Amino acid sequence: MQDQKIKDKFYDYIQNLQDQITSKLEEVDGLARFREDLWNRPEGGGGRTRVIENGRVFEKGGVNISAVHGELPKTMQQHFGVKDANFFACGLSLVLHPKNPMVPTVHANWRYFEMYDANGKIADQWFGGGQDLTPYYLFEDDAKQFHQTCKTACDRHNSEFYPKYKARCDEYFHNAHRNEARGIGGLFFDYCKATDEMSMQDWFNFVTEVGDSFLEAYVPIVEKRKDLDYSQEQRDWQEIRRGRYVEFNLVHDKGTLFGLKTNGRIESILMSLPPHVQWVYDHHPEAGSEEEKLIKVLQNPIEWV
Repeated sequence: MQDQKIKDKFYDYIQNLQDQITSKLEEVDGLARFREDLWNRPEGGGGRTRVIENGRVFEKGGVNISAVHGELPKTMQQHFGVKDANFFACGLSLVLHPKNPMVPTVHANWRYFEMYDANGKIADQWFGGGQDLTPYYLFEDDAKQFHQTCKTACDRHNSEFYPKYKARCDEYFHNAHRNEARGIGGLFFDYCKATDEMSMQDWFNFVTEVGDSFLEAYVPIVEKRKDLDYSQEQRDWQEIRRGRYVEFNLVHDKGTLFGLKTNGRIESILMSLPPHVQWVYDHHPEAGSEEEKLIKVLQNPIEWV
């Protein structure tokens, strides 16, 4: 496969993956369906946003794809240290906020980026992405299941990938202003470029392997927890923790900031925000509680597999 064809192949892949994921999630929910919005970006490209709301299992979620191109905005030119560059970027991004606080929120993203020189030739290209879990109550079996699925996908390509990208995930999804992780992590990789060991085709194979593992990593956890009983106090805790999720996405997340700086579609960018959130002044969980157990793990990430 020629390098210039990677973008077409990857865009085909994420379109199919979006179909697979939304179809399975509708089956799991049993009530709500995804609403689809097709949109165009004035500067070039567009996307297909799919949002599910008020379901039996999923209170709100989005599984979005986009492929955008054109002149790289000035802020991004400064970031990459280039002038008058054109770019192409495509990816799938998803966030799911379940209703039951015993079911974790999940986020995943797989993306590809190209930058071109004045002659229109590829000057730089890379893959990025990952998937991570944000529970409200910590079930160690769920954490191990999610991480083991991530590790298995990585190990098929390089045994060093899982520890490396797990550590990066812990480092990236960190609310520095709270001194705690957003969740219990998973994988995070970026700027995956061709090397002597890994061609762009090899990176394509790796990223799509991880993408293909998503449903296997998450759906069994949802099925196991979605019908568990919960109290109003546990629901309140879920909404307080969702507040921390919002804080990360609006303060630290590079994807959100990139979308805002490139005149992305605001409804698609902010679909990651949950519908019901609480900010309670100076809130601390009770000592010895299940809520405190979660906080301790978020303050000190552990090795799950």
